[in-house]
Amino acid sequence: MKIKLKSLTTQVILGIILGILVGFVFPDFGSQLKVLADIFIKLVKMVIAPIIFLTIVIGIAGMGDLKKVGKIGGKALLYFEIVSTIALAIGILVANIMKAGKGIDAHGGKGDVSQYTKAAAETSHGFMDFFLSIIPDSFMGAFTGGQLLPVLLLAVLFGMSLARLGKKGKPVIEFFEKVTEVFFGIVNIIMKLSPFAAFGAMAYTIGEFGIGSLFYLGKLMGSVYITMALFIFLVLGGIAKLYGFSIFKFIAYIKEEILLVIGTSSSEAALPKMMEKLEKYGCSKPVVGLVLPTGYSFNLDGTSIYLSMAALFIAQAYGVDLSIWQQITLLAVLMLTSKGAAGVTGSGFVTLAATLAVFPSIPVEGMALILGVDRFMSEARAITNLIGNGVATVVISKTEGEFNPSQETVAGKISA
Repeated sequence: MKIKLKSLTTQVILGIILGILVGFVFPDFGSQLKVLADIFIKLVKMVIAPIIFLTIVIGIAGMGDLKKVGKIGGKALLYFEIVSTIALAIGILVANIMKAGKGIDAHGGKGDVSQYTKAAAETSHGFMDFFLSIIPDSFMGAFTGGQLLPVLLLAVLFGMSLARLGKKGKPVIEFFEKVTEVFFGIVNIIMKLSPFAAFGAMAYTIGEFGIGSLFYLGKLMGSVYITMALFIFLVLGGIAKLYGFSIFKFIAYIKEEILLVIGTSSSEAALPKMMEKLEKYGCSKPVVGLVLPTGYSFNLDGTSIYLSMAALFIAQAYGVDLSIWQQITLLAVLMLTSKGAAGVTGSGFVTLAATLAVFPSIPVEGMALILGVDRFMSEARAITNLIGNGVATVVISKTEGEFNPSQETVAGKISA
């Protein structure tokens, strides 16, 4: 029993259960405990940028072959676009079959969505503006802006430059490797707080929205959860089987990271440990460093499913009958707006606001209908994002010959 209680997995599960109980029995007190989750997520985000930078730099410089680096990046982006488009299409298909919005009182949604529409207006940009935003204003600005893509760009350029130095760059690589160990040590310390974060997040959710919100608009929630489960086990499972590993065993391998995401509703909270786990699984450091962080902006499968289903739900609730061509247009808009969304709580709602802003036939005020249950659906999309990016990293590693099966066996024999 003592050994089990010392397990981080057990502690996170206990934190989630206690959080639900506290939020239900003491809702006012529970709604104030969100600060525990906020502190934890801020601590994790504090080390994400330097870890990504160091991992990518070491990987590219160590690989030496810059043509291969470009090949890995291009293949990853192509994979992301195909799989996330499939996720969007599945979301639209299931939403049309389930019709969860039919019969809902469109004027019954309560809640102020102005903060999300305002945030969407501030963050929405055109095609060129998106690419310009990837370039930081300064070297340090990449680390302080809170976005992953500028860090990724800077790390790739730094790694390429270091690789061209050859033997002269080896002392720098060795120094960076030692610094990386320090940062992962910091992550291990921070992870000890994850049960408290899970406790605080769940207590806040139940205390703020009430246990009844778990059943409010249950048809929509059920549709989203079922769709994401189908996507994980059929689409991602099929891809995993095609490349020689089991989706079920892979999920079991990253169970601690999944529980952390359930507790905090943030896939970003699990990013540092996920990088470490994938390297132990057998993926090479440069592939993990390039593919996983990029996936957090370009391969948000769960967010894609949620956006397509939520948009159609609102349209159905307001009696807006979208033609097949309008739905294809919606899919095209979502393909753009879903890119660059952060893996943190609330980002999906902001992205939905941005989508509806450029698709005026669906009333943006309809977002108030799903405000109360968005928090619960954010957990499902965050888990799907995490698993999707993990599978993508393994697939790209295997296709590029950057996968070491012996390490996979040591990590727990999780191949198919």
